[in-house]
Amino acid sequence: MFHALGDPTRRSILERLSMGPATVGELAEPYKMALPSLMQHLGVLEDSSLVRSEKVGRVRTYKLTLETMQAGEDWFVRQRTHWDRRLDQLDSYLLEMKEKENGKN
Repeated sequence: MFHALGDPTRRSILERLSMGPATVGELAEPYKMALPSLMQHLGVLEDSSLVRSEKVGRVRTYKLTLETMQAGEDWFVRQRTHWDRRLDQLDSYLLEMKEKENGKN
């Protein structure tokens, strides 16, 4: 998932899909790239389960996979909580050291 999110074009496609499902043609409009290149980006997003596609006739439509997005968000929240806790511990330690140092003077 994070590999897929590492590319600005793929993040832009996800932003577009956050407004609702879109066909390949609609997704291709803002980009000046060949269709095979766009399809490669969509393939990476689909392989990482960030999007799903459905083909009806000749039209393929993509939409976000909310479960995968939620799993990514949950991971970031856990990491943020972990690092906030560690920074709070460092802050407490440094304050304690400063108080000890001031007590000596």
